[in-house]
Amino acid sequence: MKELWELFWTFAKMGVMTFGGGYAMLPILQREVVENKHWATEEELVDYFAIGQCTPGIIAVNTATFIGQKKRGAVGGIVATLGLVFPSVVIISILAGLITNFSHLAWVKNAFAGIQVCVCVLIFNAVRKLLKKSVIDKRTAAIFLLVLSGGTFLNISPVWFVIAAAAIGILLKELEAKGK
Repeated sequence: MKELWELFWTFAKMGVMTFGGGYAMLPILQREVVENKHWATEEELVDYFAIGQCTPGIIAVNTATFIGQKKRGAVGGIVATLGLVFPSVVIISILAGLITNFSHLAWVKNAFAGIQVCVCVLIFNAVRKLLKKSVIDKRTAAIFLLVLSGGTFLNISPVWFVIAAAAIGILLKELEAKGK
């Protein structure tokens, strides 16, 4: 029971402090789950984020579910997910009642503009960390450049990029193994 409470509380703290969704949550997840709690390795966290992007739902919620499931099975996945979303449900419920009354005020508009800039920086930092951990050789750099180019110039679902990158990774690794 103590472990379940720890899962709930850890993810609830993340849920209350995370603005901007799953990408903005990456630095907090990395610090809490990898460095402080040692519930996952950095590689596992990157994998959870990648899988979380490909599966239906919110990336942060999917990642919390994966980590909770790893720690305490199905019940752990449910508890971690509830911990993550609980603060948002409370905050959104309160804000929904208030925001319509104050959305016209300049300070509210300016606050949201400042939060958007902050979220962009958090996402940039998360991408930079992911890039350092993921692009480790010429093969992964080639996959990165192909997906970056495709994502920039083509209007294709990200799911297809993930599937293509996985297929290319498998193919290149097989060719590399045959060449040895």
